[in-house]
Amino acid sequence: MKMIVAIIRPERVKNVKDALKAAGINGLTLFPVKGRGAQSGVCFTTRTGTFCVDEIEKMMLNIAVDDDQKQLAVDTIKEHASTGHIGDGRIFILPLEESIKVSDL
Repeated sequence: MKMIVAIIRPERVKNVKDALKAAGINGLTLFPVKGRGAQSGVCFTTRTGTFCVDEIEKMMLNIAVDDDQKQLAVDTIKEHASTGHIGDGRIFILPLEESIKVSDL
């Protein structure tokens, strides 16, 4: 099994969730997160001056999948999270040793 951790733009979450569901990947966990990547934040210039925000709001999705679903999940996230601009996000793939349902006795 694999744990896919995707950090994406908040406005792309619905597209990604809908696309994953259509691909047969239903289970996921969402977290609102803040951080920065290669862009090191965003600077804005107004009439009153320039200010920089170094922590950008994103959403983190945790998705546990079988090994044979890994590439489908990654491709789906990439296709539906991308805007073609810097700051679209990052996908991490981690080994997942075991998954146990709490309701199983």
